[in-house]
Amino acid sequence: MQQHTYPTPETFTRTRSGELFETAKTYFPGGVHSPVRAFKSVQGPPIFFEKGAGSHIYDVDGQAFVDFCCSWGPLILGHCPPEVVKPVQAAVANGMSFGTPTPFDLEIGKLVLDNHRFIEMIRFVSSGTEAVMSAIRLARGVTKRDKIIKFEGCYHGHVDALLVKAGSGLATFGISTSAGIPESFAKETIVVPLADPEALEQALQQYAGDVAAIIIEPIPANNGLLLQDRAFLQLLREKADQYGCLLIFDEVISGFRVGFEGAAGFYNIQPDIITFGKIIGGGMPVGAYAASRKIMEHIAPVGPVYQAGTLSANPVAMAAGIATLTELLKPGFYESLEATTKAFTGRLQQFCDSRGYEMAFPSIGSIFWPTFSKKSIRRSDEIDGSKMDLFKKMHLECLKRGVYFGPSGYEVGFISAAHSQNDLDFAATQIERSLDLVFGV
Repeated sequence: MQQHTYPTPETFTRTRSGELFETAKTYFPGGVHSPVRAFKSVQGPPIFFEKGAGSHIYDVDGQAFVDFCCSWGPLILGHCPPEVVKPVQAAVANGMSFGTPTPFDLEIGKLVLDNHRFIEMIRFVSSGTEAVMSAIRLARGVTKRDKIIKFEGCYHGHVDALLVKAGSGLATFGISTSAGIPESFAKETIVVPLADPEALEQALQQYAGDVAAIIIEPIPANNGLLLQDRAFLQLLREKADQYGCLLIFDEVISGFRVGFEGAAGFYNIQPDIITFGKIIGGGMPVGAYAASRKIMEHIAPVGPVYQAGTLSANPVAMAAGIATLTELLKPGFYESLEATTKAFTGRLQQFCDSRGYEMAFPSIGSIFWPTFSKKSIRRSDEIDGSKMDLFKKMHLECLKRGVYFGPSGYEVGFISAAHSQNDLDFAATQIERSLDLVFGV
């Protein structure tokens, strides 16, 4: 059994991580390959990790941490589960990529489509961003329209047209949030608030005949956990039908996380296109988009919508996906994981309530969000940014005690099947001790 050398407030160190980060900054922009990894929203240099096993990750300074980031969601079985590692190793031994069809394609395609009643065909790509980019192009090709409606607070990868925020007013053209995006691209995107039927209707009326698709994270989990009422999601379905546009569910996070059929199955709502990532690749770089046969047959080589990828459906990623999805289909998997998550967040909520701490732990399936508010938050503009200083303190105190959260108070946490009751009891105790310090007890 793996021995865990947890840090304590007296022993916690980032000496080696700090040294590596200083070197990394001379090689890479900001020293990282994805901005949030730079720890700009929390304290200290980023931690460099070198190993994962089960529910734990181990850093270059020899410290163990219970991991609630889980590589930002893909690792629903935990780190290095043998049932995934073995078929991946076997696939690697036979060739990492051929740029051709392989039997793995058929196996994972059948596995997904036989167990997901909301889709009929699927196309694999190499990332969630690529899946969304392709889905948007497909929607435009099908409808022969250009504009996209998205929602403030939903993130859909770093696609030019969707890396936008709202301007002033209820329904506005998008304003790019990154340099390098032409405003002409952003103006093809209309941004409306979440949970606001009036703004949605205004946008659809104003741009009637021009909207190709409405895209949403049905479980928004990139800017807090902004759980939506089913009625609002059902309204999107009805309005898409009314105005002749497509409804895209971005399930890069929620897909295979809240159930095998993701949010579409959880809410029993039929989107026109679904995008996937993270879990569908079992920890390998994978994305996919899926829809009805009628829609998917617009894609080349049978249709006019072009999309291609050198490493799409490479055998190593497909092997990881097949192994992971097979485990998820075992009876009781999701029910057990949800019960574990509710018990864990319930303990933390009871602790905070007993202390009078202004804090809540909303959850769905095995996703949860530690937030310094007891209000039900459904929109990004309802998040109190001033409370992020409290998360910054909590993050550091948890690190000192062997608990790892993603380095931003806007990020959600994940529980995997590898988190044992002992792991969660240990983590909850350390979180409680950290919160006492955050709130000055």
